[in-house]
Amino acid sequence: MTATFLMSVIFGLAYGQAMSFCIPTEYMMHVERKECAYCLTINTTICAGYCMTRDVNGKLFLPKYALSQDVCTYRDFMYKTAEIPGCPRHVTPYFSYPVAISCKCGKCNTDYSDCIHEAIKTNYCTKPQKSYMVGFSI
Repeated sequence: MTATFLMSVIFGLAYGQAMSFCIPTEYMMHVERKECAYCLTINTTICAGYCMTRDVNGKLFLPKYALSQDVCTYRDFMYKTAEIPGCPRHVTPYFSYPVAISCKCGKCNTDYSDCIHEAIKTNYCTKPQKSYMVGFSI
């Protein structure tokens, strides 16, 4: 084998491994409404992982769009709807949530993603729980 061919194979394997770190990942969320009697536990998938990025030195001379970095975000997703148990008749008991089908490294789209640096940690229940199990295999 020539050195060029061997280096391109090694680069291809390394690049493929680096790109595979942004994948659909199991996630458990807790949903409650103040009017309803129960907290609902939902198993779903979200996009999580590592994306290759770099930081440039000449930030002052670049346009703003060139300064954004890639994040692990949704390529394909669908919404599912669950019913929160114990809601009075005047309260809509339905909650829709995204399910990641595939993921990509790209710019964060605020139309369907939370793009803040650190999320507020509120993923817990203050009421009795009811589970709504959604399979993880897609």
